[in-house]
Amino acid sequence: MTAFTKLGLKPDARGHIVVDGVVDGYEAFALAKVVAEAGAGGPVLFIARDGQRIADIEQVLGFVSPELPVLQLPAWDCLPYDRVSPGADTSARRLSALAGLAAMRQGKHPGVILATANSVLQKLPPREILSKQLFLAKPGNRIDMNSLVQRLESNGFERVPTVRDVGEYAVRGGILDLFAPGAEEPLRLDFFGDTLETIRTFDPASQRTSSQKTEFSMQPMSEITLSPEIISHFRTQYVLKFGAPSRDDALYQSNFGGPPFRGHGALVAVILR
Repeated sequence: MTAFTKLGLKPDARGHIVVDGVVDGYEAFALAKVVAEAGAGGPVLFIARDGQRIADIEQVLGFVSPELPVLQLPAWDCLPYDRVSPGADTSARRLSALAGLAAMRQGKHPGVILATANSVLQKLPPREILSKQLFLAKPGNRIDMNSLVQRLESNGFERVPTVRDVGEYAVRGGILDLFAPGAEEPLRLDFFGDTLETIRTFDPASQRTSSQKTEFSMQPMSEITLSPEIISHFRTQYVLKFGAPSRDDALYQSNFGGPPFRGHGALVAVILR
């Protein structure tokens, strides 16, 4: 806390520091100053009043302190007990931010985390779970393609004929296309048996190769991962909240007969709490 005394900031009884009275448009300048004074103590969390303010502050921070790492943790774009899952783009941005936050926390790197009240109130998966779901590979690695497909399914990816959007994957013989969250372009993995031969990026519109990659990393697509323990917990909580499901219960059946929680993610996430 001594790093903040240069700014005249003093922690309260709980050790929190509250900065008030900053005029609109100056928040990014104040944030850059606070992070500079805090040094390598870790990232600073800024809770904005709405999502639009986050975009504005991030743009100004890029001008004020372009070298400062900035993570944006958006809120889900759906409501609790809604029958619509969070959008693929929103989920990808949230998981990218969580992965970046874990790296910042481990290395005690300075930075700014931009969030809203809704985004910080949303229950998050444990860091240990996210760490286990990270996947790294390089050409020449031996990888069981079927196991990789199962990992994609359990992590919330959707199988499609042609990959065009984030969260999709396609299999054609020994070629696996996937569009991982946080990636600018989808990847094309070319296998020879259990050996990963090449990693290429491609244009989702033309499906033509754009570049070669020496490695790739994949984070989970969904904040909810299907495992035997989670499925059992879901079933128990569902019965407690809604009673025994009938055979024509579309909600209950959809979450075990197709892609994980596809279409009902917000409601299922609340049930799992």
